[in-house]
Amino acid sequence: MDPYVDLLRDAGQAAIRLFAQPYIYIAILIVYWHARQGSLLQRKLFHVRLYGALRLTMLRVLAGAAVGIILSVAGLAAGAKLTTSTLLCVWIAMGVMAILRLRYICLAYAAGILGVLQAILQAVGTDSLQDGTWSDAVQVVSDISVPSLLFLAGVLHIGEGILVRLQSAKQAIPLFLEGKRGKPMGAFALSGAWPIPLLWLVPASGSGIGLPWTPLFGMTDDIAGWSILAFPVLIGFSDRTWTQWPEAKARTSGNLLMLYGILIAGLAAGAEFWSPLTVVAAIAAFVLHEALLLLSRRGEEGRSPIFGQDGSGVRVLAVLPGTPAQEMGFQSGEIIKKVNGAAVRTKEELHSAFGRQSAFSKLEVINREGHVRFVQRARYEGEHYQLGLILAPDEDVDFVAAPRSASLWQGLRQAGSRRRHGRTEAAKQARKDAERAAAELAASTAAAEAVAAESETVVESGLPPRAAVSKKKS
Repeated sequence: MDPYVDLLRDAGQAAIRLFAQPYIYIAILIVYWHARQGSLLQRKLFHVRLYGALRLTMLRVLAGAAVGIILSVAGLAAGAKLTTSTLLCVWIAMGVMAILRLRYICLAYAAGILGVLQAILQAVGTDSLQDGTWSDAVQVVSDISVPSLLFLAGVLHIGEGILVRLQSAKQAIPLFLEGKRGKPMGAFALSGAWPIPLLWLVPASGSGIGLPWTPLFGMTDDIAGWSILAFPVLIGFSDRTWTQWPEAKARTSGNLLMLYGILIAGLAAGAEFWSPLTVVAAIAAFVLHEALLLLSRRGEEGRSPIFGQDGSGVRVLAVLPGTPAQEMGFQSGEIIKKVNGAAVRTKEELHSAFGRQSAFSKLEVINREGHVRFVQRARYEGEHYQLGLILAPDEDVDFVAAPRSASLWQGLRQAGSRRRHGRTEAAKQARKDAERAAAELAASTAAAEAVAAESETVVESGLPPRAAVSKKKS
């Protein structure tokens, strides 16, 4: 029979099996949970949300499916020595690491950890562990084709870089953060989780499909036939910026991810032909991924925040979709100088200026390049009270986003937010002052009641009050 027809039939059967298993639905639930956490965080910080959790989930599922199709077609040239037990090990490794840090939901971390664990087992010797309780687990880890996993991780990071460039800037979540000196500042979270359904060539356990070409990971072994293995992979990305425009940050991060993916895929391909390179590629997968995060954070720390209020006007942090502000072309980082001819320097002055003219708004705005532009628009009943603008935070902010790299447990407890330290101390001091004032009031009330009671006693005995006696003597 025609091998291409056999390949298509096998791919269709594998796709059916993919949706018959629970893993793809677990991945979609995690994506929804991640999107919902972002929605809860937005409501906690500024009482509105830019995007609904269900809408974000659908967009990310569709984007992940599109990338999965592209990578699956590209993977026909590579193949991989993957088994069901190998994929189970990957899911277990990602699940355990995700408890510690959400960003560890990543195949590169899982493949790197499994590669290092396999190298340790080979150094120790698996013969002494074959009779123990963990004999089956040791055998499964020893049989993993780490170069195949690392190559797959590299290819997925290329796809992740594309997704970050395309979606993260448009779906960036505005945040309130607390600076080093306790001053609030605006920021953006570029984060996302995407389920990637993959159809990948693997060696067949029985009689498989004879291909007219030899896949990359079949050149070193005599593999009689191939089959299609369908499995989902969940990739996640999380970063923040308070010194760059979100689209610029997404572009830089996407490019670095694609470069990282190309490097890891190259090392993995080399490890297939020279085994000592395997542990190098495994360590590089973990270390270089952390280096990308460190590079991003160092880049943020070396610059001044650009989403704070400085008194020169009212700075815009974000714009709600489908609102008048979006129609007027507002962008994050712009500064509102005047509303209907009145200068505004605080959000209170902005609200007051909007209230003085409820039917029309003409605004003087400083754009990102520092140029003045004028925007105007009629206002209608039922529209957002400040045109759909989310303003950069000021000192009145109560809650800020929790430190990034939060664990799953922290996210479940606080939805990624916490009360500002400055506001917490102020609340404690106010509570102490109120308790002190209440104690003083109670003491003076008790003293007044004691004097009144003594006066009543003296009057009943027929003697004048002590105060009257004192006046008579004087």
